[in-house]
Amino acid sequence: MCGILAVLGCSDESQSKRVRVLELSRRLKHRGPDWSGIYQHDDFYLAHQRLAIIDPASGDQPLFNEDSTVAVTVNGEIYNHEELRKQLPNHQFRTGSDCDVIAHLYEEYGEDFVDMLDGMFSFVLLDTRDNSYIVARDAIGITSLYIGWGLDGSVWISSEMKGLNDDCEHFKCFPPGHLYSSKEGGFRRWYNPPWYSEAIPSTPFDPLVLRKAFEDAVIKRLMTDVPFGVLLSGGLDSSLVAAVTQRHLAGTKAAKQWGSQLHSFCVGLEGSPDLKAAKVVANYLGTVHHEFHFTVQDGIDAIEDVIYHIETYDVTTIRASTPMFLMSRKIKSLGVKMVLSGEGSDEIFGGYLYFHEAPNKEEFHRETCHKIKALHQYDCLRANKSTSAWGLEARVPFLDKAFIKVAMDIDPEWKMINPDLGRIEKWVLRKAFDDEENPYLPKHILYRQKEQFSDGVGYSWIDGLKQHAAEHVTDKMMLNAEYIFPHNTPTTKEGYYYRMIFERFFPQNPARLTVPGGASVACSTAKALEWDAEWSNNPDPSGRAALGVHVSAYDPAEPSATFSKVPPKVINKKPRIVEVGTPGLAIMS
Repeated sequence: MCGILAVLGCSDESQSKRVRVLELSRRLKHRGPDWSGIYQHDDFYLAHQRLAIIDPASGDQPLFNEDSTVAVTVNGEIYNHEELRKQLPNHQFRTGSDCDVIAHLYEEYGEDFVDMLDGMFSFVLLDTRDNSYIVARDAIGITSLYIGWGLDGSVWISSEMKGLNDDCEHFKCFPPGHLYSSKEGGFRRWYNPPWYSEAIPSTPFDPLVLRKAFEDAVIKRLMTDVPFGVLLSGGLDSSLVAAVTQRHLAGTKAAKQWGSQLHSFCVGLEGSPDLKAAKVVANYLGTVHHEFHFTVQDGIDAIEDVIYHIETYDVTTIRASTPMFLMSRKIKSLGVKMVLSGEGSDEIFGGYLYFHEAPNKEEFHRETCHKIKALHQYDCLRANKSTSAWGLEARVPFLDKAFIKVAMDIDPEWKMINPDLGRIEKWVLRKAFDDEENPYLPKHILYRQKEQFSDGVGYSWIDGLKQHAAEHVTDKMMLNAEYIFPHNTPTTKEGYYYRMIFERFFPQNPARLTVPGGASVACSTAKALEWDAEWSNNPDPSGRAALGVHVSAYDPAEPSATFSKVPPKVINKKPRIVEVGTPGLAIMS
């Protein structure tokens, strides 16, 4: 991931303004430690902090068209750039960078080219011929992006809030799947898939179609000129990413450069279930496996840095971001600059345990639609910023545009959790990769129940955070919480503790408004809370206080220990919802 910063139409062409832009751009240097660049045209500034993944030697930014009349600064990866170059035979490219196609596509198609891009991206494009510009963010919001407005009429764009919060009168999260045009003076949505309207699809489930769509999504993300690996928790999603990557790596350019043996990475408290399960999968696939341990104190020590980097006070996101933040530093120390991860699967397929209570397929489908639309505020934000804090790029094949279309076109009746039919959460995904002749994974991994955060990491992680917060937030402080923090008032001492840290780094009112709030179970919608009356009384947003027992008290190395034998509803108890919006360590599975 790179860091981009743009100041557009600020009515100030002075050297002091240029110095200020450079100063603010350096706040994003962690995202792009390899090189930095700045382009100034009149009172327009485009700055860039580069993480070199494709064409490290010549792909420095900003990038330009042939006569340098169009300039662009980009954060992201365009996976279909080679195909797009073939559609632009009359254009001359200066670099081999995947992002080099953007300026030329604009020349050829005007502002309506964004949907041609297959990848994750945020970019600012300046046309110096009329000083017009466009800003765009990828379909789901995998890359982070903020927009702000100055009192002088300027528009500010930054990969992270810290790049503009001190200089803008107002700022907010740039909406995913949208484009901002100076000619039109506002936003328009360029990403308009059928599922966005939440109409109920009716396409029957075809396991081979779903499997191929996911394999294609993984394969295209093996485009790299630098060492890479996969995040592996031993849960279904990360294990499938690893299995497909290992199966198709040998014939890629990356394998020719770096070898065909895949590296995998996992993090956890000593003896956690995820560490054990990840090792089983790594041994099965034959990856070079790297296991990182952290202690509760290690995590607590990192909390302030985590909040500064991920720019949120959401409790579930902070809990999940901390292990990923610690692991990313270790991975980068090994010389790895890119990893594949499993975010998005649970949102697409209804993998969170609270989906057991979905009353019908209509509500099930609408909840998945809402979850995908909110990913940029939770899992995408966490994955992008936790890794980018150390100059590491995370790619997420489950959030591939083409794969999402295939998965969201499936009649949600097939996704519904139905113990009577032997269908557990994410059954369609498991079934798609249940290949008897050429298995992708061992059965006990393929049908391993979604591991919740407190079970995957161990209760000592969340309990340790709560205890630490209780030592710094008194009952008296909580009594006045609604007056100190009238917006999104924290209801727990842990939430209050995180909020104090956040407000110290980001005291502006627009900053606190960028964070979602309200009651939820595992970042659910308010509508989903109606599925079970008890959830509304749960003070912990992870749903940890809900009733029932998680069925994964087993050794994941034992083939007989599969969730499919005993779904939660079969044991006459409601499942204990102990998730935080992400499975396992809330980072990989």
